[in-house]
Amino acid sequence: MTLDKEQQLFNSDYNLIGAVDEVGRGPLAGPVVSACVIIDKNFTITPELKKIRDSKKLSAKQREALFPIIKKQVKAVAIGICDNTIIDKYNILQATFLSMKKAIKKTGLQPDIVLVDGKFKIPKLNIPQEAIISGDDLIFSIAMASIIAKVSRDFLMTEFHKDYPKYGFNKHKGYGTKFHLEMIDLYGPCPIHRLSFAPFNVKSNS
Repeated sequence: MTLDKEQQLFNSDYNLIGAVDEVGRGPLAGPVVSACVIIDKNFTITPELKKIRDSKKLSAKQREALFPIIKKQVKAVAIGICDNTIIDKYNILQATFLSMKKAIKKTGLQPDIVLVDGKFKIPKLNIPQEAIISGDDLIFSIAMASIIAKVSRDFLMTEFHKDYPKYGFNKHKGYGTKFHLEMIDLYGPCPIHRLSFAPFNVKSNS
């Protein structure tokens, strides 16, 4: 991966570039987590960062090794979290947008432009932005954000496993695996399950 896209933007007088990606739209339990990484013109791909890929193409061990390196070398980084109650109240797409806005705000910086993974721009964001389909596989800064988001969410789900060990959240991270569905059948939902998702489909009263 290269910084071609980011370099084009820097050459067009953008000084701070934000890159945003989310993890956790599909699971039956837990939060959706977005990460925002901000880089400036001084950012370069160091030898340590050459392993950066879309988080889905890296092992958990590789992602965890890259996590502190990314945090050290970017201008700013933050995550935004929306839990299952927010997802059930508003729907997963709106909760995803909200988590992205939270991540951008928590960096403490206002980027000149935001690159968003996916086909949708973030609604009501007063910053220029560009949505890029498969951005986590094409754009270096978005790939870094994908790693931050993935490692952060995996950590949260492993912590939830301590509270609700029957469901195996440390293994499947809330996704609808055969084991997870069997445990839901056996024990019913726990407090972090998304009741608006199949197999629950409980309508929100809000």
